[in-house]
Amino acid sequence: MASSNTPVSSHPIVGPLQSFFRSEAAGGLLLLGCAVLAFIWANSPFAAAYFDLWQTYVTVGVGSFVIDKPLLLWINDGLMAIFFFLIGLEIKREVMGGELSNPKSAALAVAAALGGMLVPALAYVMLNAGGAGSAGWGIPMATDIAFALGVLALLGNRVPLALKVFLTALAIVDDLGAVLVIALFYTAEVSTTALLWAAGFFAVLVVLNRLGVQRTALYIILGVGLWLAFLKSGVHATIAGVLLALTIPASRRLDAPDFLDRARAYLASFAEDVKPGETAPTLQQQDAIFALENACEAAETPLARMEHGLHKPVAFFIIPVFALANAGVALTGGLGALLSSPVTLGIVLGLVVGKPIGITLMAWLAVKTGLASLPAGTTWKQVVGVSALCGIGFTMSIFIATLAFPGDAALLDAAKLGILLGSLISGVLGWVLLTRSATVSAPVAEPS
Repeated sequence: MASSNTPVSSHPIVGPLQSFFRSEAAGGLLLLGCAVLAFIWANSPFAAAYFDLWQTYVTVGVGSFVIDKPLLLWINDGLMAIFFFLIGLEIKREVMGGELSNPKSAALAVAAALGGMLVPALAYVMLNAGGAGSAGWGIPMATDIAFALGVLALLGNRVPLALKVFLTALAIVDDLGAVLVIALFYTAEVSTTALLWAAGFFAVLVVLNRLGVQRTALYIILGVGLWLAFLKSGVHATIAGVLLALTIPASRRLDAPDFLDRARAYLASFAEDVKPGETAPTLQQQDAIFALENACEAAETPLARMEHGLHKPVAFFIIPVFALANAGVALTGGLGALLSSPVTLGIVLGLVVGKPIGITLMAWLAVKTGLASLPAGTTWKQVVGVSALCGIGFTMSIFIATLAFPGDAALLDAAKLGILLGSLISGVLGWVLLTRSATVSAPVAEPS
């Protein structure tokens, strides 16, 4: 992980990105710890307690409307909907004003992500076509951005920031592809009535956005309704998170001179009561802080506020809990049998070999045809290293595996083992390749 002494730039774009990378890296380490704990727990004398815990039924409801699901499904259908909501916010932000708003940068990320999805899927199909595990073709298509950025953060300033931005954009497009795959190919029987309700909630959310409504509470209330409708529809409930995110306002009218005048007045009020050695704020200072906080919140877009507020809960709670609940692979059937399973081998092949080949090949074609340009200060060796890191599928791969093999514990265990092995090999491979191609980058200069 990058040294905590590394200064964070005050640049309005670079600074937040550096903070984001640090948060994702720390979240990736916690995610790894939970995955290891789950694996050990599932193969310990307390394994029964592990599996019984996640099958404990939790009932929530009012009157005749009741949802009764195992704890595992509350995590996979409920908490993960918040994770997908954050993904949707990141996609919208990147398209509207981030890396994906630049045509050439977007073309590179889209081309690379497309190659990183198609080639791994084909590699998996080569070993599983027509077999019992054929439904798992979508598993090696995914990239875990937290893990990948965590490994990249270990190199500190030896890799250019542009390479980290490229990885982030690529992973976000990859996530969008995974969402589409889940919606189109991993959907159970569909309830038309529930889908009509979902369409109604979504239409109201779109209207609120068009009318310029900024109150996040309204979007959250309607978003819960959208999630419930999808939960009953047969289409996976996490899709509701992405659709809700697309309706969250990403712009706000701001009278900059007026905001600046008010902020200065609040700070001046705070400064009046500043006394050397005094640590507790006075009532006047508390009022000034409260007023300044409200002014800043009013100036911030709902999308930016929600995205900022969700990063830590998702990185440090939701994803680690998901890993703890889903990464437990019981080796009761024998490690040899699982390792020789076509499902395990197909996933490892897709993540370790398919990902770097697909991403690098499509990125190279996009650059050579003039559709895209290589990120500033990066080399093709570094792109190859990053493409290897994208073989860390973990979170999204395990999620797709639970949808691909919902009633087959043996195939699901084989898939999880393949994901764990493939992700581990990809992380080490990416680290080695990037270490050999790394050059120390100068720190980002703060604006004068």
